[in-house]
Amino acid sequence: MIKGWKKRAFFLAGILACAMAFTGCHGAKEQTVFEIPEEFDTSKTYEITFWAKNDTNITQTRIYEKAIDDFEALYPNITVNLRLYTDYGKIYNDVITNIATDTTPNVCITYPDHIATYLTGSNSVVPLDALFSDEKYGLGGSEVGFDSPGQEEIIPQFLEECSIEGNHYAVPFMRSTEACYINKTYLEAMGYTLPEVLTWDFVWEVAEAATQKDADGNFAVNGQKVMIPFIYKSTDNMMIQMLRQKNAGYSDENGNIEIFNDTTRELLYTIADHVKSGAFSTFKISSYPANFLNAGQCIFAVDSTAGATWMGSHAPLSDISPDKFVEFETAVMAIPQFDPENPQMISQGPSVCIFNKKDSQEVLASWLFAQYLLTNEVQIAYAQTEGYVPVTSKAQKSEEYQEYLAAGGQDDTVHYDVKIEASRLLLDNVEHTFVTPVFNGSASLRDAAGQMIENVAKSTRRKQTVDDAYMETLYSDVTSLYHLEQGSGSENGTFSGKAELGPLPRTAVILLASLFAAWVMILTYALARKIKRGKR
Repeated sequence: MIKGWKKRAFFLAGILACAMAFTGCHGAKEQTVFEIPEEFDTSKTYEITFWAKNDTNITQTRIYEKAIDDFEALYPNITVNLRLYTDYGKIYNDVITNIATDTTPNVCITYPDHIATYLTGSNSVVPLDALFSDEKYGLGGSEVGFDSPGQEEIIPQFLEECSIEGNHYAVPFMRSTEACYINKTYLEAMGYTLPEVLTWDFVWEVAEAATQKDADGNFAVNGQKVMIPFIYKSTDNMMIQMLRQKNAGYSDENGNIEIFNDTTRELLYTIADHVKSGAFSTFKISSYPANFLNAGQCIFAVDSTAGATWMGSHAPLSDISPDKFVEFETAVMAIPQFDPENPQMISQGPSVCIFNKKDSQEVLASWLFAQYLLTNEVQIAYAQTEGYVPVTSKAQKSEEYQEYLAAGGQDDTVHYDVKIEASRLLLDNVEHTFVTPVFNGSASLRDAAGQMIENVAKSTRRKQTVDDAYMETLYSDVTSLYHLEQGSGSENGTFSGKAELGPLPRTAVILLASLFAAWVMILTYALARKIKRGKR
């Protein structure tokens, strides 16, 4: 009788473990939702962490540090600890890891594509709409201790990217687009004149012409042994913008994948043809476009406007030695277009989100600091370091920023002409910019877009056959690699279904671990019982 009771108790323990797992998961999932305090408690001290990206640009680091010092002077009860990263991917990975242990930063510079994954199975990122409009502590609020911009002063096209499923989970920090940096001197020496709007047909024609060599085997245009006429830095942006200009599928707001279509296939065939002739290459294959442009080994270099300080004969930043520079006139134009009457270019750049914490006062302190990053002092100072533009009309229209733009070309540092032209390019074309849908898995879809171009380019260089069979395999391989599920509506190469679900939430991990432990207990009991019977 006692032995039977022990057996039943052992079995029930396993069931209880499962029940506890479900109870624990429910409790963890129901994390406290942030509610705006009626008043910010200045009698208490708060220590918040700020994770930001920096490309070893000491000027940017000093801007962050000054912003923190100035903010702490306004709010002596708030201490901001800065942690710098050299890559947004590392920030993303660390945030994912820290969500599982409830040790996320308070404020983080990141991308909305990443935020969509942070939100999977949790409310770790604070929705900001209520904070935007709060009379006291919202944008331009009465109790904010500095000159905060109002929501209407944030450029709408830039704010749009921070919206996920109808809620804003971030504010834009800086914005850029892509530009085509052109060796105008070489282009004109070849007998061409730049059109008012750069087109793909024009770029491909000039790039092919630049592959011609002289009798000694040197490229005719530069007299050198090296010439890659057209180099693209971000092939994911290249594919995304080409599809947008063609009005072809990429994805929709619901996360349905539409990129595997006939237009994509046609674009890849065109790219393969120009790789084969030597007219086109990518950053991942050849290296930074700026290195070739500045050495007179490239005609068209497409990179972010934020990278303008690396471009041109007098670029203040460069990875090549001074003796490698070639003197030429640099033209800065919008990326090539299929329809010059309806130009389309991507809007991109870092955003700022804040993470939920148990103490609502701590969250409010984080929000105040995030707001401070939108002030003219921070926005203008940071925009002057590279070809970024401020995200508020308040900063853009300020006398200080307008004077900065007007001084373009006065020096090759702060007022470097190529950098100023790149900034103006975005300022003049905001209405022609677009953002891609943000959902859990949109970051993977973006990677897949670029990977198809990279694969086709590499295969072509290896003299592999790029045909319909190759494309079918490519689509399948990329779908599998980036966990893009093929849905039922896959006619004409269109795939549907949510992209990758991202890492399992911590609660799910706990549940699975508890279930596993319970089954181990049950199986151990059953095995022990069988062995005991065998001995009898």
